Amino acid sequence: MAEKNIYTVVVADDEDELREAVCTMTPWEALGFHLVGNASNGLDALELVERLEPDLLLTDIRMPFISGIELARQVREIRPAMHIAFLSGYDDFEYAKQAIQYNIISYMLKPLTMDGLAAELKSIHEKIDRRYASLRRSDNNQGDRAAFLIPLVLEHYDGAPETQEADLRECAASCGVLRGSDDRSLLVVLTVAMSDGAACEPGFVRLVEQLANKYLRHFVFSSSGRVVAVLLGNLSDIEEYLHILADEICQLTERALNKRVLVGVSRPVEQFLELNNAYRQALEALHAAEESEGGVSFTSDTRKGGGLCERALEIIEQRYMDEDLSLASLSAMLDVSPNHLSACIKKTAGETFINILIRRRMEAAQQLLLTTNLQVQEIARRCGYTDQHYFSYCFKKYSGTSPGALRRKQAAQVTAGGETS
Repeated sequence: MAEKNIYTVVVADDEDELREAVCTMTPWEALGFHLVGNASNGLDALELVERLEPDLLLTDIRMPFISGIELARQVREIRPAMHIAFLSGYDDFEYAKQAIQYNIISYMLKPLTMDGLAAELKSIHEKIDRRYASLRRSDNNQGDRAAFLIPLVLEHYDGAPETQEADLRECAASCGVLRGSDDRSLLVVLTVAMSDGAACEPGFVRLVEQLANKYLRHFVFSSSGRVVAVLLGNLSDIEEYLHILADEICQLTERALNKRVLVGVSRPVEQFLELNNAYRQALEALHAAEESEGGVSFTSDTRKGGGLCERALEIIEQRYMDEDLSLASLSAMLDVSPNHLSACIKKTAGETFINILIRRRMEAAQQLLLTTNLQVQEIARRCGYTDQHYFSYCFKKYSGTSPGALRRKQAAQVTAGGETS
C-alpha cells in the first residue's frame, strides 16, 4: 500500500467540549493528518496559522473576536495556498455564499458525528492529494496567443508608439487577449524561477497557469528555463490579487513539489509596447527575490533597501491604537506582500506580527490602567479595541490577570503601603 501523505491541521471552535472531542477522538494519523494546534477563537486561530503554517484549517464559522469568514479572509492574505474547511451549526446560505469566495474546500454542518467528520476529512485528504497530483503532471498548452504576446515580452520595439499601440490593441482583441479593442486592462509581468537554478519543467508552467486562472486573466509561457506570466486586470483586481497569486505560487510549489521557487513581479503598465520593459523589471525583481524571506519580490520592493522589519515595527509603535491595523494593512503601507512581511518579521523579530501588536497594545493598556482613572472601555478603545470583552481576553492572556484585578491589586498595595508608613 502506498504511504499516505500527511497534512498538518489546526482546529478552531469556541465550543470547548466539541473542540476537545474533535481534537482527541479524531483518528488524525489514520486519515492522513497531523494535528498541530487548536484555538477557541478566531484571534488565536489566526496567530496559529501565521506561526505554524498548516495545510488545513478546520474552523467554526461563528466565533468570538474574529468570525470564521473574517478569519478565512485574513488567512488568504498570508497563506493563500492553505486549505480551509468550515464547521458550522448554522445552515445559512448567506454564510455559504461568503465562504465560496475564499475557496473553501469543505462546508460541514453541525451536529456532525465523529464518523461523519472522519468521512469528510478523508474526502478532504483525497481532494488535497488530487490537487497536488494534478500540479505534478507534465501537460502544457501554449495556446494561440503565443505568437502575439511572446515577442512583445521578450523583444524591444522601436517606432511610432501611438500607431503601433492602436494596431496592437486590435490584434490583442482579435486573438482573445483583450475582451475588445476598448478593453483598457493593465498589464503585469510575473517571472518564476527555481531557487537552485534548475530549469522549470513543462508541468510547472501548468501549475502557474492553474493558479493564475483563479485570480486574473493571463498568458503563461516558458523562456530561458523560467516561467513568464502576462497578467491582465483592472487596478483594483491587481492590487487585491497579485500578491496573493505570487505568494501562492511559492507556498504551493514548496508543499506540493517540495521545491523552492523565486517570484519577481513588475509594476503594472498600460500599453503592450511597455511589456518588454515590464519583463525587465520582473527579472530585476526576480534577482532581488533571492534575498526575500518569502521568495517574492515586487519591483517596488527592490527600491526600498533594508530595514523592512524596522519600518514595520516603527509603524506598529505609531499606530497600535488603530483598530484596523493588520498585517494586510501594514504590508499595504510598506508596499510589500503580507506573506513577505510576515516572514521578514518572524525572522528578524523572532515572533509573529500578531504577537508583537498585541504585546504593544497590552503594554499601553497596563500603563493606562495603573496611571489613570479611565474606564476599562475607554482604555480598550485607546489601545485599538472596540470590543471590551475582546480587550479583556487579550489582556488576561498577556498578563495573567484581568484589567479590574490589576487595578484592585494596585489599590491593595497602595493601601498596605499607607498602613505601614
